[in-house]
Amino acid sequence: MSQLVTLARRGEIAVVTIDNPPVNALSPGVPEGIRDNVAQAVADPTVTAIVIIGAGTTFIAGADIREFAKITAGEKLDLDLASVILDIENSSKPVVMALHGTAFGGGLEVAMGGHYRVIAPSGQVGQPEVKIGLIPGAAGTQRLPRLAGIAKALEMCVLGEPVGASEALEYGIVDRIVEGDLLAGAMAFAHEMAHQPIRRTRERTVLEIGQPPQFPKLGRAGQAAARAVLAAPHMAFEDACRLERELFEECLRSNESKALIHAFFGERTVAKIPDLAKDTPIAEIRRAAVIGAGTMGGGIAMNYANAGIPVIVKETTQEALDRGLGIIQKNYFNSVKKGRFPQSEMDRRMALITPQLGWDDFENADIIVEAVFENMALKKSVFQQIDAIARPTCILATNTSTLDIDEIASATKRPEMVVGHHFFSPANVMRLLEVVRGKATCKPVIATSMALGRKLKKIAVLAGNCPGFIGNRMIHIYLREAQFLVEEGASVEDVNDALTDFGMAMGPLAMSDLAGIDVGWRIRQESKHLEIPGERQPLVADKLYELGRYGQKTGRGWSMYDANRKPSPDPETAALIEQTASEARIPRRQIQREEIVDRCILSLINEGARILEEGIALRAVDIDVVYLNGYGFPRYRGGPMFYADTLGLPEVLHRIEAFGWEPAPLLVKLAAEGKTFNG
Repeated sequence: MSQLVTLARRGEIAVVTIDNPPVNALSPGVPEGIRDNVAQAVADPTVTAIVIIGAGTTFIAGADIREFAKITAGEKLDLDLASVILDIENSSKPVVMALHGTAFGGGLEVAMGGHYRVIAPSGQVGQPEVKIGLIPGAAGTQRLPRLAGIAKALEMCVLGEPVGASEALEYGIVDRIVEGDLLAGAMAFAHEMAHQPIRRTRERTVLEIGQPPQFPKLGRAGQAAARAVLAAPHMAFEDACRLERELFEECLRSNESKALIHAFFGERTVAKIPDLAKDTPIAEIRRAAVIGAGTMGGGIAMNYANAGIPVIVKETTQEALDRGLGIIQKNYFNSVKKGRFPQSEMDRRMALITPQLGWDDFENADIIVEAVFENMALKKSVFQQIDAIARPTCILATNTSTLDIDEIASATKRPEMVVGHHFFSPANVMRLLEVVRGKATCKPVIATSMALGRKLKKIAVLAGNCPGFIGNRMIHIYLREAQFLVEEGASVEDVNDALTDFGMAMGPLAMSDLAGIDVGWRIRQESKHLEIPGERQPLVADKLYELGRYGQKTGRGWSMYDANRKPSPDPETAALIEQTASEARIPRRQIQREEIVDRCILSLINEGARILEEGIALRAVDIDVVYLNGYGFPRYRGGPMFYADTLGLPEVLHRIEAFGWEPAPLLVKLAAEGKTFNG
C-alpha cells in the first residue's frame, strides 16, 4: 500500500488521506494509493461511506507535470488516471471528496469521480491544463459539463481560470461549503449520504445552458478543449472520453505544449544559482528606501508595500513627490474599484509608504533602491551619497536598465554590497526582476536579492553585467532591426502587425512608442561610446526625438495616438522615413511579413547565443524566462532560445547567414554538433 495515501477509520466512515507534499500532486503512487484504499474501505462491511481529503494546505493541485515529459520522451506509463477515477466512481459506497486549497487539473478530475464534493470557503477548483498546452485527459471535459453545464465547462476548460467555492457551489461542481473544520464537515455530510442511492457523475445528463460562449483567438489546446467539451451532449460517455484522450495526446506532442511546459519548469529553474551554496546567508529585508518617485520608483515602492515591507520614497521636489504619491494612490484605488482588495487593504499599504524630501531614516534601511534617470553621472552621485549614509549591511541596489553596474559601484567604498535590481515597467505589475551581478557583488547579496524577488512575487533571473544585461541588450538588436526594415521599405504597421501575428504582445515600434522615444534617445546618448565605428545605425528614431515626437505620451511617434492611446498610421512619420532613406541612399522595396519576423526574431536569437556564450545568462532557459515575463514573447513558443530549438539550429544558422549576418560562435558550434540551446 502506498505510504503517500493512508486509510483510517472514524467510526463507520473511512477517511482516505493523500499526503504527497508540498501540493499532493498525482505523482506515481498517489492514484494507485487512492484506488487501493477506496477498494479496501469498500470491502470493509463496517464502513458506510468514504471521505477523501488532502493533508496539508491543499487537496490535489494537479498532475505531476514531469510525467507528461516522460510520455513525450517515449515512455509508456503504467497507470491510466481515467481508469482509477472510474474505479472510485464505481464504489458501492458513497465517496465524499473534501476539497481545500486547490483541486486543479487531475485533482478536479479525481474530485468529480467522487459521488459528492464539499469545499472549504477558500478552496478553488479549475481545469488549467490549457495553460501548459494541454486539455483535461482523465474525462474532465466530460464530467464537468454534467455538473456545471456546457457553458461553464467550456469557460473553465478553454480559458483555464480557477473558480472559487461560492461559484463552484452555484454551478453544482460542489455540493456544500464547509465552514470550520473541513474533515468534520465532510464526515458529517458523509453520514447524511451513507444510505442514499449512489449518484455517479458520468451517468448524469449533460446540462445545456443557452448558447455556448465564443472565444476569440484560441490556441491549439483551447480549440481541442472546446471540441472535447462540445462533444459531451452528442456522444456516449465512453466514446467522448476516447476523443478527449486522442486530443490530449495530440496536444501533448505539440510544440505548443512542450513550450508551455518548458516555461513552467523554467520559472522554477531560474531560481537555482549553480555557484551559490545552499547555506549562503540571506538577510531579512525589514525596511526599504527608494530614491525617485517617478514611474519606476513609485512602482518599486508599491512592490515593497504590497509585501508588507515599510518603504521610504524620496524625491528632490515636493511637486515630484506629490505627483508620484498621487499615481500610487490612483493605482491602489483602481484595484479597490475593481474588487481586488478592500479599502482597508489600500489604507494599510499606503500607511507603509513614507514620502519625504530628505534622507531621514535611510540609515535604518536594509535595502536602498535607486530609481533615477538613466544617467551615469547622476547615478554615481546618488550612490556616493547613500554610501555615506547607509549602514554597512545595507544592500545598495540600482534599477538601471542598461548602465554598467561596476562603474556605479565604483562610487562607493563597498562595491560588494552593490547589485542591479532591474524592475520592468509598470514595476507594480510586471513579474520579471533582473538581478544583475557586478564583479564585486558578494554572494549573500545575490542570495538575498533572489529571495527578495520571491517575497515581492517576482520571477527573479540572475544576469551578468554588460550594457543592457540580458533583456535590454537583446531588445536593442531587435528594435534596431525593426527600424532597418522600415528604412528599407516596410511600413510601421507592417512591422508591428507581423510581430503581433507571430504572437508578441505588441509590435516593436509600438513598444518604442509606449516606452518613450525620448527614453530610447537618452539611453543611446549614454551608450554612444560603445558603438562600433562604421556599423550601420538606425536613423529615424533620433529625428522623431528632435521633432518632439516621443510616442504615446505626446500623441505622435512611430504612429499617431488618439485620446485613448489608440494608434493609427501617421503619414508624416511615413514621409520622414522615406526622406531619411533617400538621403542615406538606402534602397526601398516591398518586404514580406516572413522576412520581417525572421529578421526581428532571429536577431534576438543570435544575440541571445552571444549572451549565453559570454556567461551573461547562466542558461538558455534564463533568457527564455526573461523574454516571456518581461518582453511579451509568446508563451506558447517557449521563449526565443526554445523557439530556435524548435526550428532546429542548423535552420536558424542557415537563415542568419542568408541575411549576411555574422552568426554567434555558439550557434555555429551547437548547429554543427546537432545540439540545442536548451539541451
